[in-house]
Amino acid sequence: MVAEHQHKSFCRICTGHCGIVARVNDDGRLEGIRGDREDPQTKGFICSKGTDAVDSHNNPERILRPLKRQPDGRFAPIALDQALAEISERVGDLVSRHGPRSVATYRGSGGFMTATSLQIQDAFMDALGSPQKYSNLTIDQSAKWVALGRLGWWPAGPQTFDTSDVCMLVGNNPLVSIAGSGFDTRHPLKRLRDAKARGMKLIVIDPRRTETAEYADVFIQPLPGNDTLILAAIIRIILGEGWHDQAFCQQHVADVDALAKAVEPFTPAFVAEVADIPAESLWQAAAAFARDGKRGTVTTATGPSMSPFCNTMEQMAGGLNAICGRFVREGEPIANPGLLLGWMPKPAQVMAIGRSWEAEPKSRFGDYGTIGGEMLTGLLADEILTPGEGQIRCLFSVGGNPAAAVPDHHKMAKALESLDLLVCMEPFMTATAALADYILPPRMQYERADLNLALFETAIYLEPYARYTPAVVQVPADSELCDEWFAFWTIARGLGLGLSCNGVELDMNTPPSDDDLLSILARNAPVDWQALKSAPLGYRHPETMVAAPADPATASRFTLVPSDVGEELTQVLDDGRERLAERGQGPYPFRLATRRSRHRFNTVGHQSPYLRKLVPYNPAYLNPGDMASLGLKDDDWIDIVSDHDQLRARAMADDSVRPGVVSMTHCFGYLPGDNDYDRHGVSTNLLISTDRDMQSISAMPRMSAIPVAIRPAGAAL
Repeated sequence: MVAEHQHKSFCRICTGHCGIVARVNDDGRLEGIRGDREDPQTKGFICSKGTDAVDSHNNPERILRPLKRQPDGRFAPIALDQALAEISERVGDLVSRHGPRSVATYRGSGGFMTATSLQIQDAFMDALGSPQKYSNLTIDQSAKWVALGRLGWWPAGPQTFDTSDVCMLVGNNPLVSIAGSGFDTRHPLKRLRDAKARGMKLIVIDPRRTETAEYADVFIQPLPGNDTLILAAIIRIILGEGWHDQAFCQQHVADVDALAKAVEPFTPAFVAEVADIPAESLWQAAAAFARDGKRGTVTTATGPSMSPFCNTMEQMAGGLNAICGRFVREGEPIANPGLLLGWMPKPAQVMAIGRSWEAEPKSRFGDYGTIGGEMLTGLLADEILTPGEGQIRCLFSVGGNPAAAVPDHHKMAKALESLDLLVCMEPFMTATAALADYILPPRMQYERADLNLALFETAIYLEPYARYTPAVVQVPADSELCDEWFAFWTIARGLGLGLSCNGVELDMNTPPSDDDLLSILARNAPVDWQALKSAPLGYRHPETMVAAPADPATASRFTLVPSDVGEELTQVLDDGRERLAERGQGPYPFRLATRRSRHRFNTVGHQSPYLRKLVPYNPAYLNPGDMASLGLKDDDWIDIVSDHDQLRARAMADDSVRPGVVSMTHCFGYLPGDNDYDRHGVSTNLLISTDRDMQSISAMPRMSAIPVAIRPAGAAL
């Protein structure tokens, strides 16, 4: 009998970062995962995706050696050194003939959760001189970055969940997603129950009575796509009643009067009619948030951020926090000032960070620039398919699956197929990997040393905390794996490039170790690397920080209604009137809304036998009343038709979904033409065009609140 050992670590599938105990046998094979009750952050919580790590690591479908596409389209193993040499030569040839912009990277959810990859990938692109960095951030919640540029930034941060007496969630379902800034997701159900026990009021706005909405004190269940109107109406009520923080506004907000004028047409009666909600619910939400609540924020999530007018919606959410002054003030403690990215004073003031999208580099289509340092994924397929100077000819896909995740399913697949070189760094044969020229399988999470996700550390932890984990299991026998960082370092060396990470020039003769790269990432932390590394359950910094006084030389004011936002609010108003006039009369009477699955994280989890057994496909959830009116029963096939394309799915009754809505999880499906619904589900991206309906600034496609018709289909395709 093989002996077993227990090792503590943490899960890196999503930002929940749950503490775990891994059971490992003498051969270094992962045998079991459970939540760690001794973990100071997550206190034993773990979800199905976390417990699935055993099946993922030991999955017989896992790719264990580099693969190269052969002339007949099949894949064959190739030695790692040879694969990297060939890739380096081909990249060098493309750059010499077409310039650095011919090379691009796409980072998916898996790429964000590997600290070593996160910094080397960007260092490679910077050294190459290509701005063509893409990720799922610009098709997820890009509106948050837009709002920062237009509204302004408060370095001391917002008021935190643990000090809040009210919390408003717009499209957030953190009890399932285990994500959401403004909500404590470290064992989210326990944290929510504790907050409710101390008297915190919860406001939820969502087309579905979600698992989180079950705990709401005020629940608004609108037709999808009306979040901007609802927030504008709530602001109108608050300003009209004088419930805003007038002293804060006088000091830190530039244009309260302009906001009041801009939201004046968004009367509760009008918005209630458009959104199909009781007008009284708007008053209840406004009173709970601003009259009765004095601390706590409004935050938004994927659904409203994927809907029309998402940039304006986020501006209204930020404006609501601003007029109510929901920020840490001078002299107040800052719960988590950040640890890995540096410990520095945080002033209680507004800072104008500028509109990055108005500067170079620009896309080749429309007047689009960068957001959050990245080009816009909604334009990626066109940047690949359209000939001319700057055309993308090579793409590195790192921990992502753009063939399944990116809208306009047929166009994206066509773009990936057309590339001169597609390299996937991925442990499974995903839809994107199936189109690749080379597949480089990396080590999986418990086979590598790592740190928590520094980019979102202040949203993950409500205290100054960081966690290092060593590798706790061995890589599979007879495997030849290639970490993302090693691939980029090796290709850069082959091209004669030097790499700089966090201000440190890397040795390009001897590859760094995991710990070398992780220590570079943490070099600005206020703690010695060895002290951080040796803390078995993570390192909590003993010092505290309070918000510093404002600096008159740099202090700005929140700008609630710049000219472009004013124009957008007019468009929102006109759109609401048009939808109200045509309700029930148009060819697409339903709205398709996105939803999270507790058994998936975007495209992560689709190769797992365990998770596939729990949720093999993505049903089309409908209100039972709509099911009856359409003559449907559970598991009946339906066609869902948009003005762009259609898909076929199984219908399922769900009384948490409001009438007039079909609710589906995105990031399912495989390649166009694959109709194995019971294995892969179906891609909602089939319904979405990237030729139109794109948001200004962010090129965000309409991925939720999609007008659709529903027809009984009779059978599978």
